[in-house]
Amino acid sequence: MNFVEYQNLAEYLYQKTGIKFEDTKYDFVRRRVEERIKKLGFKSFREYFFHLKYGDKGEEFQLLINILTINETYFFREYSQLKCFAEEVIPELIQKKTVKHIKVWSAGCSTGEEPYTLAIILKEMLEGTGFTFQVDATDINSRVIEHARKRLYTKRSVKDVPDVYLAKYFRPRGEVYELSAEIARYVNFQLLNLLDEIEMSKMSGYDAIFCRNVLIYFDDKSRREVALHFYRALNPGGYIFLGHSESMSRITSVFKLKKFKNAIIYQKPGA
Repeated sequence: MNFVEYQNLAEYLYQKTGIKFEDTKYDFVRRRVEERIKKLGFKSFREYFFHLKYGDKGEEFQLLINILTINETYFFREYSQLKCFAEEVIPELIQKKTVKHIKVWSAGCSTGEEPYTLAIILKEMLEGTGFTFQVDATDINSRVIEHARKRLYTKRSVKDVPDVYLAKYFRPRGEVYELSAEIARYVNFQLLNLLDEIEMSKMSGYDAIFCRNVLIYFDDKSRREVALHFYRALNPGGYIFLGHSESMSRITSVFKLKKFKNAIIYQKPGA
């Protein structure tokens, strides 16, 4: 795959997903695409590209996306934000909500560490309050969702889990840890492209959305589209948590900043 072919592929992937593959990703993408061309027995990139677009009901497209979008994560990542969610946002929701149910969305959930972390926090913080909760977890990569549903994690993935939670919600199994089914039952995994308007319109009624270190892979136009989808999906007064290096104010002005003791979070006005 030469550089011009890469640019054609990158543009196609962008149009389908909103993910921007920069010129610096050429070698990374080229190696993986050439592996697919060889495995499928095509003689040229042109043959493969035709197959990718028209040949197999989207199966190769999904497989290629899986190969190109795997991101490392771990439990209790960016602890100060999670502390803010646990000790400041959840008590506020308990006080303000008339319906005793909290709904959270982990957008770009990868292999499940984030949504399972949120489920642990919600279970601990809501105990004895009469509140129920659910965590919806979505990703464009079907492989990471399959991994998440297995509930098996390496020592590296659980390195930041507080000891009390590690003992309570994980069981060692040889070289890995198994997350308890008790926590997993609160999390609903779903394959989702954040630029799919039809599917995104079904996501609604959230009190908090976590989309951390995901929008960095989009260009400005796509970021704004996704941000406005999130705005519509949130309840009035709902919160959106981004990665530490990300700024919603650079994307859209529809959210307001709210300063907590442990973090500064973006909020949908109206509560």
